[in-house]
Amino acid sequence: MVIVMAPYAGETALADVVAHVEAAGGEAFVSRGVARTIIGVVGDERVLAGLVVTQLPGVAEAVRITSPYKLVSRENHAGTSTVYVGGVPIGPETVTLIAGPCAVETPEQTLAAAQLAKAAGATLLRGGAYKPRTSPYAFQGLGRAGLRILAEVSAEVGLPAVTEVVDAVDVDDVAEHAAMLQVGARNMQNFTLLQAVGSSGRPVLLKRGLTATYEEWLMAAEYIAQRGNLDIVLCERGIRTYETATRNTLDVAAVPMIRSMSHLPIIVDPSHAAGRRDLVLPLARAGLAAGADGLIVDVHAHPESALVDGAQALVGESLAALAETMHTFPALMGRTLAVPSAAEATVRE
Repeated sequence: MVIVMAPYAGETALADVVAHVEAAGGEAFVSRGVARTIIGVVGDERVLAGLVVTQLPGVAEAVRITSPYKLVSRENHAGTSTVYVGGVPIGPETVTLIAGPCAVETPEQTLAAAQLAKAAGATLLRGGAYKPRTSPYAFQGLGRAGLRILAEVSAEVGLPAVTEVVDAVDVDDVAEHAAMLQVGARNMQNFTLLQAVGSSGRPVLLKRGLTATYEEWLMAAEYIAQRGNLDIVLCERGIRTYETATRNTLDVAAVPMIRSMSHLPIIVDPSHAAGRRDLVLPLARAGLAAGADGLIVDVHAHPESALVDGAQALVGESLAALAETMHTFPALMGRTLAVPSAAEATVRE
């Protein structure tokens, strides 16, 4: 069950509803959004059947949810949500481009990539300060020094930053430097990390795990939402299959399927799905045609010398093709290219 509180409901009314749920033997999880506060109720059928909350002061409605992921379910919220990142919308009316270097290497490299990304239509800057790698000998990122570089470049080019956090102890530090926290595929079921980013006060980009089902992915999102954070964007970045020609297999069907299961916006990552520059644009277009709310792609001014994933980073003609896609595809899908909303940016700060 999900209990939706009225906009005027105060803390006393909220506390009374929580106490009522707990007295009936249920568990109550409060999620405070920008426009409304909702309470997720977990309990067996007996508990839910005995709960009568619609007459309590401050309650707008109560909705029975049958799916195990209650707060992020489409049953909870019929329309697709829009998440604002530093004033930039990610949602059903727009197409949002998040672009930049896979890894922050130097101030000069990060700035050059950010300028290329902005010229291509990006309104959010990606860049990894922490890089979890398969090999312990591969470049692991610059850590806090990388965060500082990313924040400085973000301010200089005017693009809010999106960066990965890999450990719960680093969440507060990363949140100080970035507008959006990314949870990578390898950490999708790191439940301690999910709870920490859920409490961070920042929007979260949640990538799908390499072998995760849709339900497992949405249950991971539920961990974040349960901590009061519904500003979650899902990212399909390819799953592991028996095919070896590409790094991963982009599951385009995930876009319409997730849309039917959850109200959260969803974007695709064609760079990490393909692992090859020549496949990034075709996969990006496929994702947008399937209804994705945006893209996240790798950009590097000198991919031949990149410390991470240079083979998939866009540059030159491929970057020009991305720019053309961003200026033509949104209209074909009945959308517009995302631009920052000054009002939302002010509210979020």
